[in-house]
Amino acid sequence: MSDFSDDLLRPMSEDDPGQTNVRSGSGMRFPWLQKHIESVATRGKKEKDFARTTSACLRNIQEALLRHEWQLAAEYMHSYVQTLEDSDSSKRQAAPEIIWKLGSEILYYHPKSSVDTFNAFADRMKNIGVMNYLTISLQHALYLLHHGMFDDASRNLSQAETWRYGEKSSSQEVLINLIQAYKGLLQYYTWSKKKMELSKLDEDDYAYNTASQSMYNHSWNTSMNFCALIQIPGVWDPFVKSYVEILEFYGDQDGAREVLTNYAYDEKFPSNPNAHIYLYNFLKREKAPREKLISVLKILYQIVPSHKLMLEFHRLLRKSDKEEHQKLALEVLFGVLDFAGCTKNITAWQYLAKYLRQTLMGNHLAWVQKEWNSRKNWWPDFHFSYFWAKSDWKEDKALAYEKALVAGILLGKGCRYLRYISKQDHQVLKKKMKRMKKLVKKYSIVNPGL
Repeated sequence: MSDFSDDLLRPMSEDDPGQTNVRSGSGMRFPWLQKHIESVATRGKKEKDFARTTSACLRNIQEALLRHEWQLAAEYMHSYVQTLEDSDSSKRQAAPEIIWKLGSEILYYHPKSSVDTFNAFADRMKNIGVMNYLTISLQHALYLLHHGMFDDASRNLSQAETWRYGEKSSSQEVLINLIQAYKGLLQYYTWSKKKMELSKLDEDDYAYNTASQSMYNHSWNTSMNFCALIQIPGVWDPFVKSYVEILEFYGDQDGAREVLTNYAYDEKFPSNPNAHIYLYNFLKREKAPREKLISVLKILYQIVPSHKLMLEFHRLLRKSDKEEHQKLALEVLFGVLDFAGCTKNITAWQYLAKYLRQTLMGNHLAWVQKEWNSRKNWWPDFHFSYFWAKSDWKEDKALAYEKALVAGILLGKGCRYLRYISKQDHQVLKKKMKRMKKLVKKYSIVNPGL
């Protein structure tokens, strides 16, 4: 299998005149393919026969890939490479990209493939598909990174970084920036390792000064690579995160803040929850005022209302003196629990149980009713059914208790969930059960006494 990549690109040779079937490298036979190849190679039939052959090959390759039949896909690829000689110029130009995508997929998963095989195939395709040189180089480097070959990946990116073909187009410029950024990520990886080594050295040691200077050189090169890329509208999360870490390490807080603020608020960039998460975490490290933290998380809440930071957002809002923030704190908790992935979050239920009582004690029944009225038709089945009562009690009794208290406040003492939980005999929760019944009686919004 050492010459697999060469076989993948080598045009099919003409069989012995007496041979009636096409033989593949592994001895597989394709009678239908022989018919079309002979008509193209020896009988000069119309070009539509050639197109029919290559189209059939492509369909069969795609079907083999879907079924994970890597060897069969490779067999068909031996014939599909004929498209490199297609008389249709548009198909001939598109062929290298298609062959690269299909061939790299086959080589990535083929049980007898190897890194050397993939490298040989990638190098051949770079020369054949010159217009795809940068794309192939980048994907090749990512393949090497996946296999832990960081030095080889870096060399690959360095070669691609200096490559030029014709006049520099906008698409080439974006790809070159991306290649430089990935090269920067590799430099960041080296920088991070040296940073860890530096933390273990004494500042008076010669090794400390050497390592420190090496770190500075790596950080400078990395920053230059990242800086150009993150000016282009797009989602550049790993690059921005790494760049900010370097800026913070060298004390450039203003530079880090500017990068994160632009990434989060510049309208040229697509909506990206991570941009607001990075900015929030940075401001939190800086011990920014609560109002500033709230303003960042408010945007994240609009994008991802179920994010784990929403519970932290609730705590910030709850501590605010503004009534609009305290009202929003209740809305945020209901919003979190609207999502199936959060239904088992005991902290969210604890917060809701506690904040419902505080809100009602503060004479804000209207706030609770507003949130509940939009959910009363589906929350009972979604959260408070008899099935969930049994399931929650079996899996997590503390969770079941908190949910039962919320169910009682919202639905009253006749709620199925509350009735089931309150009937359970559990020594540890016995006192809590009595307290729960009193709280439901006092705070339930279906109690006419409120």
